[in-house]
Amino acid sequence: MASSVHDFNAARLSGKEEHLSAYKGKTLLIVNVASKCGFTPQYEGLQKLYDRYRARDFEILGFPCNQFGAQEPGDEKEIAKFCAVNYGVTFPMFSKIDVNGENAHPLYRFLKKEKKGVAGTEAIKWNFTKFLVDADGAVVDRFGPQDTPELIGRKLEKILGEL
Repeated sequence: MASSVHDFNAARLSGKEEHLSAYKGKTLLIVNVASKCGFTPQYEGLQKLYDRYRARDFEILGFPCNQFGAQEPGDEKEIAKFCAVNYGVTFPMFSKIDVNGENAHPLYRFLKKEKKGVAGTEAIKWNFTKFLVDADGAVVDRFGPQDTPELIGRKLEKILGEL
């Protein structure tokens, strides 16, 4: 039974499996992303957050997902190119996964169980749902797609300031 985000593995866009224990001691923002969504411009704000706080042991982990309106149709190479060319994304990006349903990635099953959404639902409602995870791997907050990276940055400043 998993007790932290650090208990999971996930494949990077390159296909290489990564142990999330590599992020112990870092505050994380885990986001399900998509290239053809109305919220896709949030990549720009996410990259700014990453640039601003990375030196303070902060990481963003992007997980492409095609479950919402088929808005992430590309393969891993296409996703990597899109993110780099259009938004200059340098934060870690992982292979496309499901976040809901019986094929949901185990990490997302854990995240949803730890921090439920509006009205106590576990399901991810759309792309760009975000989970804030502390340095010990505990899920401390959940943000909806409409919650901008700028809003999260204000909350992040408080968390990182407590370190």
